[in-house]
Amino acid sequence: MEEHGLEERGLEEHSLEEHSARRGAGELEAAVLSALQAAGVALSPGEVRGRLGADLAYTTVVTILSRLHDKGVLDRRKVGRAYAYAPVADEPGLAARRMARVLDGETDREAVLARFVSGLSEGDEDLLRRMLGDGTAGERGT
Repeated sequence: MEEHGLEERGLEEHSLEEHSARRGAGELEAAVLSALQAAGVALSPGEVRGRLGADLAYTTVVTILSRLHDKGVLDRRKVGRAYAYAPVADEPGLAARRMARVLDGETDREAVLARFVSGLSEGDEDLLRRMLGDGTAGERGT
């Protein structure tokens, strides 16, 4: 069965090797976001591509940047004929946005938060209690 698997699907061995060597969309998005965060300034698709040091097509980088913009992860502004992209928040801020979106999608927020807190390590739970106690947990813009 293994011998016929490639032939039946019409794939050659090098195609499978190339496919497995390619990164998934999530990995590419993470790499692009990391490059933008490291830059600290808005970058054009060409500049992002250059910083990645990867063999990516310009159109691939544009697609990834557009998707991240559509997800609300990046801001963009017109610079000449292209856009320049920058993250809307730092890494902790983006993680907090993801957590908030998950919570927003649930009907029983109290149960979700209770389960979340009960799953925290003792140290993280203590940290959260201290932050809630001194009011720093509600700070915005970080």
